[in-house]
This record gives sequence, C-alpha cells and structure tokens, in this order.
Amino acid sequence: METGLRNRVALISGASQGLGRATAAAFAAEGAHLTLCARNEQALSQLASELRERFGVQVHYQSCDARDRTAIETFVRNSHELYGRLDVCVTNAGGPPAKQFLETTQADWEDAFALNLRSAVDLARAVIPHMQRQHWGRIITISSITVKQPQPQLVLSNAIRAGVMGLVRTLANDFGKDGITVNNVGPGYTATARLLELAERRAAATGKTNQEIEQTWIGQIPVGRLGKPEEIAGTIVWLASEAASFITGQTILVDGGMYQGL
Repeated sequence: METGLRNRVALISGASQGLGRATAAAFAAEGAHLTLCARNEQALSQLASELRERFGVQVHYQSCDARDRTAIETFVRNSHELYGRLDVCVTNAGGPPAKQFLETTQADWEDAFALNLRSAVDLARAVIPHMQRQHWGRIITISSITVKQPQPQLVLSNAIRAGVMGLVRTLANDFGKDGITVNNVGPGYTATARLLELAERRAAATGKTNQEIEQTWIGQIPVGRLGKPEEIAGTIVWLASEAASFITGQTILVDGGMYQGL
C-alpha cells in the first residue's frame, strides 16, 4: 500500500523504547524523516543511528521530558526550524504506575495528568499552527484499552487516559477544516517493558508468577497471544497515511479482540 509518507516529517514523543521506538522504525520504513524525543538521550542516539543507516532518512532527536511544557515547545520549535515542516505528531508517553485507588497519592494523580494528558495537549498546541499553514496534518495519540475497558490496578490510567479521547474528539471537530485528522490508538496487552512491570506488580499482589499472570491476560485475548509493538506501530502509520484521510476523531483498539463491547 502506498502510504504517501515518503519525505513527510513525523514527530514522535517517548521514542526511545517500546511503542515509540517501534513507531519511529515504522515511519522510517515508509521514507518519512523523523524528529524524536524522550528522556533517555543515549537510547535516542542509538536509535537515530540505526534508522539513518537502515532506511537513509534524516533523524533529529532531543532529550525531553513530556511533562515539561517548555521543553516540549522548544523541541517542536527546533524540529520545525530544522525541517521547515511538521506533518505527523505521535503523542506517546509511559503509563502511570499500577496501584489500587487507595494507594494513590496526590502526587501520583498530578504526575499521571502531566504525563498522559497534558503532554498530549502541549504537543498538539505546539504542532497545530504548523499543520494549519500546510493545510495537512496527522495527530495520533497512543493511549490504552483502558479508555474503553478499565483494567484492575490501573485506576490512574483508567481515569486520566479517558480525557485523551475527549481531547481527540474535540481537536478532530475543530481542525478538520484545516486538513488535520486527529485519532487515538488504544493498545491492548502488548509485549513491552511496561507490561513486564505490570506483571511483576500483579504477581506480587496475588502470589502468582509473572508467567501465570501473563497467561491470565492471554486467556482474555481471542487471538491467543500478546500484541507486538510493531502491530501497534503499523496501525499508527496507517492512520497517518493518505488511505486513512477520511478517518478522524476515532479510537482504534489494537487488542487482539480483547474489548468485549459493541
């Protein structure tokens, strides 16, 4: 499928590992140039070198905490000055810690809000004016299946990430006239370091092994396995492509059929 992404510029936050890293590779494979941010500068440097060598694309990167509004604004400004355009923005950040509700603190809630909702707001606010001038843009947020089906011990994610859906729907309504589509991708249980952390937490709480916890998750997934980061990335690239130009304001679950709603 021709995606129309060659020589476009894709900005990806949280790109040093997991879903962000897989997404960066997927865009590079389509010939898109990249601008990447994350807190781990060494991991970003290694990824940038790999993608330049493998795909022959340009890769800019900058160490940046998604919770730092000033750093986000500087990153976006530097990226636009370098490339002269910003076509795709993928907002991605690590999930909040797994806790029961009464274990959470005020600091937990404030951090989850800053990391998983406000960062998406800040990135959208920074990139949309550039996309408006181009009359073309794609904003894709990465959230979780929790936006449709809340999960045990993930009250922070269950509550905060639901706000991302409201943001996506509003931005889609407001900026469709400018040629900008805005969509959300909700991964199910996917084989990442984040999932390993969650398995360890659940195992400690229940007295089971990590493997037993993983099997309980797989038992909820009709296709009978965990997702792969590359499968989430493939959906994101498709939403950014010309083929998906009539899709906006939607949440696409990539969960192997785990969500049981209609």
